[in-house]
Amino acid sequence: MSLAPAPLPFLLPRRAAGLVPVLPLVALPALLALPLTYDGAGPADVVSGLVVVYCVIRLLRERRRPLSPTAAVVLGLPVVGLALAAMGASSPEAGFTGLGRYLQVFVLVPAAVLILVRDRTDFRVLAWSFVGLALWQGAVGVHQYVTGTGASYQGEGVRAVGTFGAHDVMGMATAVSLGLVCAVGIALGRAAVWQRVTAAGCAVALLLPLALSFSRGAWIATALTCAVQLVLAGPRRALKVALAVAAAGVILTGGFGIGTAQLQERIDSIAQVGDAPDQSVVDRYTLWASAAGMWREQPLTGVGLKGFPEYRDGHATLALSSGSEIAGAGTEYRKQALLSPHNMYLLVLSEQGLIGLLTLVGGWLALLVGGARRLLRVRFRGPARGGGPEAGRGPGLDCGLVACGLLLWLLTDFVYGDIGGPTTMLIALSLGLAAWWALAGGEREDAVPRCTVAERVEGAAAR
Repeated sequence: MSLAPAPLPFLLPRRAAGLVPVLPLVALPALLALPLTYDGAGPADVVSGLVVVYCVIRLLRERRRPLSPTAAVVLGLPVVGLALAAMGASSPEAGFTGLGRYLQVFVLVPAAVLILVRDRTDFRVLAWSFVGLALWQGAVGVHQYVTGTGASYQGEGVRAVGTFGAHDVMGMATAVSLGLVCAVGIALGRAAVWQRVTAAGCAVALLLPLALSFSRGAWIATALTCAVQLVLAGPRRALKVALAVAAAGVILTGGFGIGTAQLQERIDSIAQVGDAPDQSVVDRYTLWASAAGMWREQPLTGVGLKGFPEYRDGHATLALSSGSEIAGAGTEYRKQALLSPHNMYLLVLSEQGLIGLLTLVGGWLALLVGGARRLLRVRFRGPARGGGPEAGRGPGLDCGLVACGLLLWLLTDFVYGDIGGPTTMLIALSLGLAAWWALAGGEREDAVPRCTVAERVEGAAAR
């Protein structure tokens, strides 16, 4: 009999030991709750590299194949366009740094999520970490609005930005939106009752900080995503939740008068982007036109990774301002240069050309189609109980709603924004969760539930 010490998982409680592999992933959203600096790579970026190394070590120790052939093709497809764009960069340094960043966000971290998340329990733990981060950032943002210590908006420090500061006004909006999508997905699924009730309460609470972010792109993406989640969850529940959200909105904006005038003006500006756009919209249109001009010069491979800032002025019109004005939330007034088109599709098209766009977006669409097909199978699985349209759902509906919701939110938000800033790690994790649902983990779990060696022995003895 061997006297060697038992492996760590057998020394921990069974539930805690089962969560060990996913904890490094949970650390990434947790690190985004800390105050951030802008003098180099953030802690989440550094830890994401360690997570990839940890994932490789686990694969070597367990001697198992890292990805299925389908997953390897879908996640590895962007490498083709990235490699070509890196070779066409203006300098080796720009090509190397750009290649590393894209691989980190769109290939390595999603692959690590696909490998380390083993079942629906792990999936829900990571989704709840999104909700926790959103609640924290939202609480900080609401405090900023109430005390007037947020980022400057129309001369007042009322824009909620959380701990991300005025440098990254979209950071809190992204974190809160993704957390809200996760909360809605969990609330509409078939998880434990306490999880669904808690998630529903969190979703309602996150509406306020999302509104106070004054981010039109986040509003549109979140509204569209949650509407799709509600429709997929069933018409009855969709109607109930819609009425509850409408009531909450009336109470917050009408009953308490929270941000009524400013929110109304911001909402009205969405419909005025074509008739009387403000300077931020004019800048965005000009940057989009500049990106399109770069693509027309190099339609197949683009101008190279990190090439947009260098070629921007050569294709921009005089309507482009010198930069966006930022102030507040602990930042002194200054101009921030506009170094991207604020549209992920046009950024890829201008720097990587058609080859890069087709390989990158093709992978996203493959995940969306695969995830939606699996979600519909789970949604309508099994005989209906009681004959109602809400019955007969298979397990994992909440995971499917979260995964497809996160991916749909990203694909919508990429029309108004691109990668950049600390919340890029949330984008990478979201793609990983979508990949897990569409490509690997969900199918395996339906066939073979996870159990420990001890449980297998007990089951055999009982039989």
